[in-house]
Amino acid sequence: MKTHFAPTTAFIGVDVASKELVINLYGQDKTLALPNTRASISRWLATLPDNAVIAVEATGSYHELLLTLAHARGLGCYLLNPKDVRHYAHGVGQRSKTDHVDAQLIARYLAKEHEHLHQWKPASEASRLLARLLGRRAKLVSYKSAMKKSLGDLPELRAQLKTVLEKIDRLIREIERRIPTALAALPEGKAQSERLRQIPGVGPLTAAMLTNVFSRVPFTRVDAVVAFAGMDPRANDSGAKRGRRRLSKRGPSELRRLLYNADRQTCGG
Repeated sequence: MKTHFAPTTAFIGVDVASKELVINLYGQDKTLALPNTRASISRWLATLPDNAVIAVEATGSYHELLLTLAHARGLGCYLLNPKDVRHYAHGVGQRSKTDHVDAQLIARYLAKEHEHLHQWKPASEASRLLARLLGRRAKLVSYKSAMKKSLGDLPELRAQLKTVLEKIDRLIREIERRIPTALAALPEGKAQSERLRQIPGVGPLTAAMLTNVFSRVPFTRVDAVVAFAGMDPRANDSGAKRGRRRLSKRGPSELRRLLYNADRQTCGG
């Protein structure tokens, strides 16, 4: 939900790493560094005013502890797309990249653009588990494909490669076996998934990922779903020129891949 903040709001940008947070309050040049641990984050959050708002870039899972604790403290939280922040840095002429500079940039981005952003809210444990299972499966499929491409032309390693690929396949099947249980733990998860599977081309994996997305993101329009998946065409026009449209590809790549495969199934591709 988009929010308008008072002029006195404290906009805070945090550059997140696995072991350290670098923090900047918008309008100040100095930054604060502290360990990315529950104890240190909790102590720091206790010092913040109630009108503080925090933004971080998505960093795999390293940002989750900070946002979870900040949200529990009642503070506004924003999870930014690193691509957006990178383009913003170029737009404002940022010439260097350090943790100090990045924290300042994130604070500036939040202060200037918060009206166009949506606040972050923590996912349920069931949603996080389902996302992890789907993400790990996608990684294994990617590793399997990469290994077949890189080692497939070495006949002397064919037997060893076959053994490794069989083990990966077993892992993939085990993950797929666990997905329905995680899906059923979502509110209306099983029913939602079954409805989605009635759409031609949508299989169990695509239905599971879409169900998880719909459980977290309050879409109000169909085109918002398309944009979230990064399947919206980008205009490239100037004057009388009408440039070629390309997909924005801003959303989750695995969701986009699954939807593409669903479309191919429908078209018999």
